[in-house]
Amino acid sequence: MIKWAQITAQAKSAEDFRLLVQLLELLGLRKGFSGENKKTISAEFFPSKVKLDLRYRKDEWLGADLVLMVSDLDTAFELITKSGFNIVDDHSGPKPTHTTRHFVVQLPGGTKVRLFGPRVLENTLDTDHLALEGDLTATGKSFALVVSRFNSFITERLLAGAIDGLLRCGVNRQKGFEIVRVPGSFEIPSAARALAETKKYDAIICLGCLLRGDTAHYDVIVNEVTRGIGQSAQETGVPHAFGVLTCDTLEQAIDRAGLKMGNKGFEAALTAVEMANLKEAAVGRSSLAGGKTKAKPVVGRSPLHSARGKTTAVADKPKTNRRPGRTSKKSK
Repeated sequence: MIKWAQITAQAKSAEDFRLLVQLLELLGLRKGFSGENKKTISAEFFPSKVKLDLRYRKDEWLGADLVLMVSDLDTAFELITKSGFNIVDDHSGPKPTHTTRHFVVQLPGGTKVRLFGPRVLENTLDTDHLALEGDLTATGKSFALVVSRFNSFITERLLAGAIDGLLRCGVNRQKGFEIVRVPGSFEIPSAARALAETKKYDAIICLGCLLRGDTAHYDVIVNEVTRGIGQSAQETGVPHAFGVLTCDTLEQAIDRAGLKMGNKGFEAALTAVEMANLKEAAVGRSSLAGGKTKAKPVVGRSPLHSARGKTTAVADKPKTNRRPGRTSKKSK
């Protein structure tokens, strides 16, 4: 009967709502749609895992308006404290006898959020929560997609998959990504480096297709493209997602451009989003630890972008605009 459920928490004031949104983002929940009408201000959040927990407590738990289980509560406590939230009713328990802790965050309007979960030092059997990972939230981030025109029958489908992946992660449809086309896969590393060095993008997505021929040309190009993309990522510090197909046959490429093997362009987009967030999380952790970090570059825009595929080259010289799926090239 019930195929999905929505769990709703209600803030007691507009200020509490704003602070609650800040708190949930601080804890790493992916934010979805948010809006306001005459009666309500709302925001959706999507944790990586969720379950409906129904309980009856024999003793009152201070009437919390929202209860959250956090996988690493000690770290959450430090982050929440440094952000200035008012923590009350902290029941940590003496170490190491208590393996869990719980505390309450009280907002100015009276909204109470109770957080509970395992202590890091006592939860050594499950190390997933100890890992530093990037999430799949692309809101507010900027990406560049470098696409080879050679073998466009395949690369345009990789591009469509990559754009779909970015949009599903919340990237701005009009301003969140730039599309740059280059003649072939060999030119991808050079264009990717030029874009990365502008410091306007959180990650670069490289899309191309190389098919094995009768000569050694394939092996030479594959090695140079792979080396060039990796070197650009390492030397610029900007994550590069590798979405260049290296296939023996056209059938293999078709399978990886949207058929039974999935769409590798879509996967490259998700990789780019995760690595962009991982870099941001690593810089943030270094900052909390007192390390010296450089300020994040201001995300800028250039006239390269058009969500419909109208692009120019990296240089000032204009290129002929092409629409996805309308171009083709014979194998060299």
